[in-house]
Amino acid sequence: MNLFLPSLLLTVSLNAFVQAAESPVGDPVAGQAKTAVCGACHGPDGNSMVPSFPKLAGQGERYLLKQMHDIKDGKRVVLEMTGLLNPLTDQDLADIAAYYAGQKGSAGAADPDLVAQGEALFRGGKLDQGMPACIGCHSPSGAGLAAAGFPHLSGQHAEYTKKQLTAFREGDRTNDGDTLVMRTIAAKLSNKDIEALAAYIQGLH
Repeated sequence: MNLFLPSLLLTVSLNAFVQAAESPVGDPVAGQAKTAVCGACHGPDGNSMVPSFPKLAGQGERYLLKQMHDIKDGKRVVLEMTGLLNPLTDQDLADIAAYYAGQKGSAGAADPDLVAQGEALFRGGKLDQGMPACIGCHSPSGAGLAAAGFPHLSGQHAEYTKKQLTAFREGDRTNDGDTLVMRTIAAKLSNKDIEALAAYIQGLH
């Protein structure tokens, strides 16, 4: 178990290096002009006002690009985005990712009744069950690790986070790579754990 996280970080970092050499460089100025449709759900600057739609502002460029490619290729199913990315080229996706990555994310508010439990899980995990702390990949501040493609979490809508953790736990979302890292972690989370984590993350900034 002690070797799990370092091995994961090394694997993802090597994959990120290879992908960086293959991906087009995103232009944030061009990307802004290509986000008109995206803004309807995610907000013009990526700060979605609808709790079920994720905030994209400040999200890591590599993570955003991977999610868009996964959705376009059918590796991740998001019903609300069915077909929306099909007309876009790899350069279009890179430009959109660059634009949103450069925006400032808005802060949320945490449910005070759930903060303590959520913080304990985020910072300490469930080591007795082999579940590492979230800070290992997402950093103590929730900023993530953009170069490795680990997503920025702080300020994300609790409703969206709950949906994604539940989807990983139930096997409805499977685009976490061959290491199954999020499915493995989410499998150890109860509904109450997920609710507490999501609430804490929403207020983290």
